[in-house]
Amino acid sequence: MRVEALDHVNIRTRDVAASARFYAELLDLEVRNVAMGLPPEQAQWLCDRSGHAVIHLFRFDCEPGPTGPIDHVALRCTGKAELLERLKSRGQDYSIYEPAVGPTLVFTRDPHGVQLELNFHGD
Repeated sequence: MRVEALDHVNIRTRDVAASARFYAELLDLEVRNVAMGLPPEQAQWLCDRSGHAVIHLFRFDCEPGPTGPIDHVALRCTGKAELLERLKSRGQDYSIYEPAVGPTLVFTRDPHGVQLELNFHGD
């Protein structure tokens, strides 16, 4: 199993529009509607010049979780079978999401409660 790159960071916010404006203006990112069809006031993606969504913003009204406003960190990976073996051998809790289109996502948490989203494209 190998991490290829940081895929995106997911940030919880009470004001999606203000957060999107901040990141767009400061980092010269393009604000886009979320591919999952959520309305803009619920979620926005901030994309780099190649169209890759590097920051995901989601409206979250209740108090942030134990890791503050950072909901999860997504990593682009290879070697899904090896990772699943590692998780099993450690007795680590995890879940798998395999959409009809797109990468397979494996979710787990680090010792501090930060959720990791491990993305496997064509693996």
